[in-house]
This record gives sequence, structure tokens and C-alpha cells, in this order.
Amino acid sequence: MNRTEKQENEYLGKVYLVGAGPGDPGLLTLKAKGLLECADVVIYDALVSPAILAMINPQAEQINAGKRRGKHSLFQEETTQLLIDKAQDRAIVVRLKGGDPFIFGRGGEEMEELVNAGISTEVVPGITSGIAAAAYAGIPLTHRLYSSSVTFVTGHEAAGKYKPKVNWNAIAHGSETIVIYMGIHNLPYIVEQLSAAGLDVETPIALVRWGTRPEQEELIGTLKTIVEQVEQTGFGAPAIAVIGQVVNMHSILSSCRPV
Repeated sequence: MNRTEKQENEYLGKVYLVGAGPGDPGLLTLKAKGLLECADVVIYDALVSPAILAMINPQAEQINAGKRRGKHSLFQEETTQLLIDKAQDRAIVVRLKGGDPFIFGRGGEEMEELVNAGISTEVVPGITSGIAAAAYAGIPLTHRLYSSSVTFVTGHEAAGKYKPKVNWNAIAHGSETIVIYMGIHNLPYIVEQLSAAGLDVETPIALVRWGTRPEQEELIGTLKTIVEQVEQTGFGAPAIAVIGQVVNMHSILSSCRPV
């Protein structure tokens, strides 16, 4: 028996990093639903929808570890330590994260720490908002006539990252569709960088807020107009941005939104 196996024997429980998807409970995977229904403790993020939280085992301990801009229920280090602590005496520990744990969800960081602590861990993927919100807005990220490539990028970088900043010049020329997560607060800077990199200011852009939920709303514009539109309407986070010619499909397909 190796050291990791010995460490795992010290813990009763297993931690599941579960993707809750973008909000519509119908998009939750069957595996995720099953884990929520039998969990002993669920540590969840701020953007997990109430409809999905309602699926949690009523006897389970529920802990809000949500992080929103400027508002932290728990800091990242506290959340990871909490998972380690709960695995000592709980059999099924669910870390419930909005979207997919490994797409801008810090799931990789949490899982690494859990593995290093000798805790049995498993990831349960979820549908990421960058795909689902665009689809519910009638925007196909790829289209034979408009786009054969997609780039996913964060618009809100943490301090102390492996690189000091996103290379927006490379992003502007790297693919035909750009999907930006958590970019509303930095939208003026992002638009400025993409425009300076040579992306046409008439390029369409869609902002999708609360994607896949009943309160979903969209704001459609161009790189030239979108910042002013946001200021005039008060359109805010949480939202994703989709940039590229595929946005033009919104006017045709948005009426087919799932119900």
C-alpha cells in the first residue's frame, strides 16, 4: 500500500466536485442529481440556482461558500480546508459549483489540494454557461458559414496568476468566436484591447445575463456600441459575452428558446 492509499484510509468520506450547470435544473446531469439526493454535506457556490439547491437531501448539511465580486462567504483556502475537514466524518461530501468545475471554476485547484491531502475525490462535469447561455439566446457558437473555432477566456483574472494578463491581441485573432466569462466589470478595457488588436469595431457582441434561467436577458450590440449600451441600461453581472458573426443568428433563433 502506497502513502496515498494509507492517507485515504484516514478519511471516511469521498469528495465529489459537481458541476451544477448554468441554472436550468433540467440541464443537471443524472449523476449530479443522484449525488445531491444522497449527500451528507453540500458546499455550494453563489451562482447555483435555487431550483437545484432544492434537490439537495433535506437531511444534508448545506454550507454557502459562494464568491461574488467583492463579497466572499468563504475564502478559497477556507473552502478547501472545509472540504478536508468534512471528509473526515462524512461519507458523501459534494462541492457544488456553478457550470463546470474545471471551466473557470477553480475545480482543478481544489481537486489538487484534496488529492495532496490524501482524500478520495471525483469530478462530475457540468454544462458550462459559456455554451448553454449562448444556446438559450439562440447563438450557435459554431456555424458552417460564420465560425469554425471558439475561444473561451476569463474577463476577470486573479492576482498572482501564471501570466500577468490575458493576451487580448492573440485572442482577437485566434478564433472566429470569442466567449468571455466574468467580463462585465472589465468590459470597457476588454473592448479597448480587442479593438486595438485590430478586431473590427462593427463586430457583433451579445451579453447574456442569468443564462438558462427564467430571468435570462440579452443585450445585443457591437464592439463600438456595447459599453455605452451597458451604461445606459445598467446591464450587469453575472453574464457572459459572445463576440463574433454568430451573434447575428440571435435575431433568427432566439424565438426558439427552450422552456
